[in-house]
Amino acid sequence: MLRFVVRRLLQLIPTLLGLSVLLFIWLNRLPGGPASAILGEKATEAEVARINRALGLDQPVYVQYGRFIKRLIEGDLGTSTQTGQPVMDEFLLRFPATVELSLMAIVLAVAVGVPLGYFAAKRRGGWLDVAAVSSSLIGICIPVFFLAFMLRTVFSVNLGWFPSYGRLTTGINATEVTGLAVLDGLLTGEFDATWDALSHLILPAIALASIPVAVIVRMTRASVLEVLGEDYVRTAESKGLRKGVVRTRHVLRNALLPVITSVGLLTGSLLSGAVLTESVFTFGGIGSFIRTAIDGRDYPVLVGFIMFIAMAYVLINLLVDLAYSLIDPRVRVH
Repeated sequence: MLRFVVRRLLQLIPTLLGLSVLLFIWLNRLPGGPASAILGEKATEAEVARINRALGLDQPVYVQYGRFIKRLIEGDLGTSTQTGQPVMDEFLLRFPATVELSLMAIVLAVAVGVPLGYFAAKRRGGWLDVAAVSSSLIGICIPVFFLAFMLRTVFSVNLGWFPSYGRLTTGINATEVTGLAVLDGLLTGEFDATWDALSHLILPAIALASIPVAVIVRMTRASVLEVLGEDYVRTAESKGLRKGVVRTRHVLRNALLPVITSVGLLTGSLLSGAVLTESVFTFGGIGSFIRTAIDGRDYPVLVGFIMFIAMAYVLINLLVDLAYSLIDPRVRVH
């Protein structure tokens, strides 16, 4: 297992290097160069030259790329042109909120999608199957921002069942440990803060989980239908094995392999695509920060965001490979 992990980690190095090359080329191909992009269209030549000297853009390309890589390795993503703060500090401040929302959404999607997809496949053609397929189609078709707005209007504004914005209610004293409000409340024993954080998470998590639930339902259903037709499942049933054993050891275990891949990709997309949901609920995560950075052409923030998401995808891909190897040990030999 250790050799398998090390091999996968080594295989990720070329991916990150390739991404760094693309980012470097993108920065150097901005209209007028990075200096003009930062200063704006009305920048004078003297100001552009000053920024170029400050950023080392007057050096040879290979020297610039070497410095770019060195800063990335050191965790120096530059300084935000809008806030004047280091980009890494800005991300560390906001990223926990996005992580917490994304994890809540993907847990909800898996908890609903896998059982629903499995039972829909077991009762193929029945009312549950039709309802699952129809609802998953609706879930994919409804825009996330529209669903988020409707949930907020109905359950927060009209009914008052859930908070309509933020991560914690004003006045709640919560000790910050990890930046994850629910986990911090559990670690510090501040259970009122835990419940308050959960109540703020429910509606945005449901909105964000709508598309992942639909994808997981359809993927699980298709995978289970395929496995149910395999010879080893019919053999297990003919031997008189208990239905629970056949269901968990022979059907679900083999059907989950493609589902795990989908969950990994969906988790990465949630981390990078929660902009609209966070904006509707004023959640204070990285999404709203990135939207502001795009409007203000804050390129150091955008570069840092791309690297953050790339690292998230890399780590998620590694976790998917590890899950694969645990479910199917044959994967480890490849």
